[in-house]
Amino acid sequence: MSNKPKIYILDVTNRDGVQTSRICLSKLQKTMINIYLNNMGVHQSEFGFPLTRHETNYLNANLDLVKNGALTPIMLSGWLRATKDDVKNAFKLVPNLKFLNLSISTSDQMIVHKFKGKLDHASIIKEMAEGVKEAKKCGAESIGVNAEDASRTKMDYLIEFALAAKVAGAARIRYCDTLGCDTPFSIYERIKLLAEAVKLPMEIHCHNDLGLVVANSLAGARAAFDSGCDAYINTCVNGMGERAGNADLVSVILAVKYGSGMEGYELDHRVDLKMAWKICKYASYAFGVPIPINQPGVGSNAFAHESGIHADGALKDRRNYELYDFEELGRGEPEIIETGRKITAGEYSGIKGFRNVYEKLEVAFKDDAQATEVLELVRYANVHNQKPLVDEELKFIATYPDIARKIFTMVP
Repeated sequence: MSNKPKIYILDVTNRDGVQTSRICLSKLQKTMINIYLNNMGVHQSEFGFPLTRHETNYLNANLDLVKNGALTPIMLSGWLRATKDDVKNAFKLVPNLKFLNLSISTSDQMIVHKFKGKLDHASIIKEMAEGVKEAKKCGAESIGVNAEDASRTKMDYLIEFALAAKVAGAARIRYCDTLGCDTPFSIYERIKLLAEAVKLPMEIHCHNDLGLVVANSLAGARAAFDSGCDAYINTCVNGMGERAGNADLVSVILAVKYGSGMEGYELDHRVDLKMAWKICKYASYAFGVPIPINQPGVGSNAFAHESGIHADGALKDRRNYELYDFEELGRGEPEIIETGRKITAGEYSGIKGFRNVYEKLEVAFKDDAQATEVLELVRYANVHNQKPLVDEELKFIATYPDIARKIFTMVP
C-alpha cells in the first residue's frame, strides 16, 4: 500500500444526523446504520453520546457486536464535551469505549457569548487537555479533539489549541465549520496552515448553510493531504444534520473518486459504493425523509434522461451523459414488490404469521422456544421503531436476540 496520506470517511449520522430538528432514529435503526456503514467500508462511525442515559444500552450493545466480530473493522466513536468530569462519567456508563471525540468551542464569538465568562482562551485549552489526558487514562485508544466553530476562530489561537491537544495525546484535530460559513478557498487556506503547524491528521466537519458542504469538505481534505496529513471527512447519510445538514456520504465519495483535479488523492481502499443504494434507501425510510429526485448518485433522476439529445447520447455511450455507472452504486437490479397476499410481523403478530415471514427470509428456528423468543423481540422492535421492520432488521433480531433485547431496553 502507498505511504501517501489518505482520505478516510468518518460518518456522523448517528450523532450529528440524529440532532436534526424534528426527526430521530430508534436504537435499532442506529444499529442498522452502523452495520450498513461497516459493510460499506466506512472507517469510523460516531455512534452516539456516552453520557446520554437513553443511549447507554444501545452503545454497550453495539460494542458487544464489535467484541463478537459482527461489527468490524469499523471504529465506533463516542462524542463528549471536552471536560474531565464528562469523560470520567462516560466511562462509568460505557466502559469499553475505545474511540472518542472531545469537543469544545474555540471562537471569540462562542467564548464571549456562549460561555459568558465561565471560560476564557487559556481555560478552554486547560479544560480540553485535562479531558484528553483523562480519556487516555480511562483506556481510550484514539482521541479526536474538536474545535467547535473553528472557521470563526483566530488562526493563531486555533494552532495553539491544536498543538496543546497534540501534547495532551490527541490523535486527530477536528476542524468544525459549525455555521457553514467557510468557502472552499478559506477552508483550504486555514486547514493547510493548521495541518502544517500541527502535523496531525485533520477531520473536516462542515455544514451546508451556504450549500457548499461537499465542496468545503473536499477542499479541507485536499489541504490536509497537501500538507502530508491524513484527512477524515465527516459525513451523514443523505446529507442529514443540523439546520441545512452535513456533507452527504455518497456525494463526498463520488466527488473524491470522480471530481476533476482529485486524481492522486487516495481514498480509503475499503470504501465500497455498491452499498450506497441500500444504505441511502434504508436511512430515508428510517428517518422518514424522502431522497430528493436530484440527489447525486441515488436520486430517482440521477441516471434519468428525457430530452432527445441526452437520451440519444446516453444510449450511444453512457459516458456521453453519465459521469459514473449506476451499477457502481448498487443500482440496476429489479426490485420485487408483492401485490398479492402479504403477511407481516408487527407488535400484535401471532406465531403462525411470524413463522411465515421468517420462512420467506429463509431463517429457520431450532425449536418453538427460540421462535417464541424472537417473536416477542420482533413485537417489541415494532413498538420501538414505530414502523414496520425491514427484512434486514428482522434478520438482525433473529441472529442476535440477546443484543437486540439490550437495545430495546431503556430504563429512565
